[in-house]
Amino acid sequence: MLARLEGGLADFQSGFAASLLSAEKVADRRFSVHRNNVKASLVAALAARFPVVSRLVGVEFFQAMALVFIERCPPRSPVLAAYGAGMGDFLDGFEPVADLPYLADVSRLEWGRRLAWHAADASTISIEALTAVEPDRLAGVRLDLHPAASVVASVWPVISIWTTNTGDEEARPIGPDWVGQSALITRPGLEVFVNALPPSAELLFRSLSAGVALGEAVARAEHIAGFETAAALSLLFRTGAVTSLAVE
Repeated sequence: MLARLEGGLADFQSGFAASLLSAEKVADRRFSVHRNNVKASLVAALAARFPVVSRLVGVEFFQAMALVFIERCPPRSPVLAAYGAGMGDFLDGFEPVADLPYLADVSRLEWGRRLAWHAADASTISIEALTAVEPDRLAGVRLDLHPAASVVASVWPVISIWTTNTGDEEARPIGPDWVGQSALITRPGLEVFVNALPPSAELLFRSLSAGVALGEAVARAEHIAGFETAAALSLLFRTGAVTSLAVE
């Protein structure tokens, strides 16, 4: 009996939540007002998470787009701060912004910055800790990366787009000589930083973050044109992406 009651309550709660985020009209005015308030709160939260995306498409368009996102990708957690993780994938398939193909990666950069801001604190180490390792043991070194560190690799100049629409008074279009960029997001202290990774260095970062030893991680990346081991490692340590190392 209790199990049936609990099951019925769960079904009611799921249905109620779905109705709150649905675009269908309802006859009950009080429910309609409540639903509008819920949606307005979610739209405002999304606008705060993706200010550059909002600027690129315009406030009114963003609000309408956010309502579609809310209906297709409703919150799965009671923690509002966790909402918005699927924006990049949503924008990849959202036809009305097909003429802004870089928009999805810009949203991923903004989301990465948000995750970095809320990530756990951790102490970082300098590259001197690596240079102190005996040369014949460097290949077996494993680096622990900061919880706030992440990479957004894009075929678009995602850092330039984000920067100009964050700091400049007027948005500027992408120039004809644009190139793709990979953004390294870190937060070694109280501030979130975005740095451009050298060519192919995102592959090194992803290998290290997966626990791959340094020698193997470098071997995976060094065959790609433009990769420089010293420059990539120097940036990781300098930006506070490395918290510790272990020598095997």
